[in-house]
Amino acid sequence: MHLKDQSELFRGLQNKEQNVLLTLTSFVSEGLQVLKLFKSLHRTRQNVFKNDPRALEAARLKINEEFKNNKDETSSEKIAELMKIGSDVEVVLRTSVIQGVHTGADKLLLIPRKELLLDNIPFCDPPTHKL
Repeated sequence: MHLKDQSELFRGLQNKEQNVLLTLTSFVSEGLQVLKLFKSLHRTRQNVFKNDPRALEAARLKINEEFKNNKDETSSEKIAELMKIGSDVEVVLRTSVIQGVHTGADKLLLIPRKELLLDNIPFCDPPTHKL
């Protein structure tokens, strides 16, 4: 084998190694993002359903089931789609779910979290200037 052929072969191997490294890096990065979302969903679940063992367990099972069902997914597009759905679910849980407790046959006591309570600031139209 000539020196020129060897250097071309070496460059080809370097390019393949770089491609493999880039692919591995993207898989690792994707995996870390998935793990971060998984942990975020569980933290949100613990905060939203605090003091409700049934809801805590049901949410835990559902989160784990969804991640387990999709653990073998390799398509980057599908993973990105699933990540978007998961992050949307986390936002909905965090911003829209309020706990309620039955206090009577026709009564429900709502227990909002502090982060859901907003200051009641009355709306004020800006003053209009007359010409």
